[in-house]
Amino acid sequence: MPEQTPPPFRLLSRRSWPEARFLADVLRTETVGGGLLLLGAVLGLIWANSPWRSAYAALGRHVPWPGGAPLHLDLSLGTWAADGLLAIFFFVVGLELKREFVAGDLRDPRRAALPVVAALGGMVAPALIYLAVTVGAGGSGLRGWAIPTATDIAFALAVLAVVSSHLPQGLRAFLLTLAVVDDLFAITVIAVFYTADFHPLPLLGALLPIAGFALLVQRRRTWWWALIPLAAIAWTLVHASGVHATVAGVLLGFTVPVLRSRRGEPGLAERLEHRWRPVSAGFAVPVFAFFAAGVTVVGVGLGDVLTSPVVLAVVAGLVLGKVVGVFGSAYLLARFTRAELDDEITWTDLIGLALLAGIGFTVSLLIGELAFGAGSPEEDSVKVAVLLGSLTSAVLAAAVLIRRNRAYRRISERESRDVDGDGVPDVYQERPA
Repeated sequence: MPEQTPPPFRLLSRRSWPEARFLADVLRTETVGGGLLLLGAVLGLIWANSPWRSAYAALGRHVPWPGGAPLHLDLSLGTWAADGLLAIFFFVVGLELKREFVAGDLRDPRRAALPVVAALGGMVAPALIYLAVTVGAGGSGLRGWAIPTATDIAFALAVLAVVSSHLPQGLRAFLLTLAVVDDLFAITVIAVFYTADFHPLPLLGALLPIAGFALLVQRRRTWWWALIPLAAIAWTLVHASGVHATVAGVLLGFTVPVLRSRRGEPGLAERLEHRWRPVSAGFAVPVFAFFAAGVTVVGVGLGDVLTSPVVLAVVAGLVLGKVVGVFGSAYLLARFTRAELDDEITWTDLIGLALLAGIGFTVSLLIGELAFGAGSPEEDSVKVAVLLGSLTSAVLAAAVLIRRNRAYRRISERESRDVDGDGVPDVYQERPA
């Protein structure tokens, strides 16, 4: 009997029902979060260019706790939004990452291969394009090479939810997994390349409250009241070490158990994510967007801004680099391995998804502030570039995905047509048994 060749692994194949249900829950929440994120950014942009723009600038510079200098906590409201509130966002990211690696698609190396490779390509290509543009312009702004490498999951999923109703489930799952892996790489980039004045002792000291947090979450219902103080102490020590304080949120998220209990109860990571995601999507990220997106363009020559090497590099990285990196790496993986696209998905779908990955906002603005410093002229250029590049990517992605959605809707209508009225779609009657 001839040996049978195992069937090729299908990229972006359908997920199990628990995966689909979890994905649907995330999509619903992130869609609302994307709208609130957009609202916060628009309000900040309008206020920063209104007759009351000086009040907006003063609000961002206000220091609510001047006595916190010994612990490096004499921060402005804008910095509290970036360092403090975003730690909640990255805590949820940490929960997502651990869930994906322990109980999600990323635990299977075959399923993990595509999003990991695509996310890596979606970071390398934008960074190289950014460097090429800035080096060609004399090398100004090289420190911002990582700005166009990030994908904003809230905005991207919000756009996908608006333009799609019949797109394949695997395409939506791919975007979520891609963004999760992208966040992991972005966190690593922030910790390694954008840490100034590193102090090892506070970072070592942060391991104690993180270990205490891990011990308590393993015990589930014991000493719950101590979790938030321990998290606050860990955040303070990481911040004092010079490492960006949002890394503390990720490390704390990694300590939370994912698997269900012996009695079949949901894992603690799932319950904490359910509890903290509304805080992240409904408050922390929109407030950060309010302070981060408020760039004043009144009295500024837009021609000079739009021709700035940093602006051109960021826009090119987001719009062009993400397409080249995400789509190109996926194509090469399929070309040189036995992996294949699922039958219901086309390469055109992936082009739309790669364009969608060019929506960078939250982490891109954060890296821009870390690279050039808050309030610097380069940071203002970064804000303009991120807004322009993200808007362009969203419009192009919507144009592609709306067209694909119409095609899938026609297929769905054709397959569900029952002309003879026997309750069985005609497409199934036409297929061989």
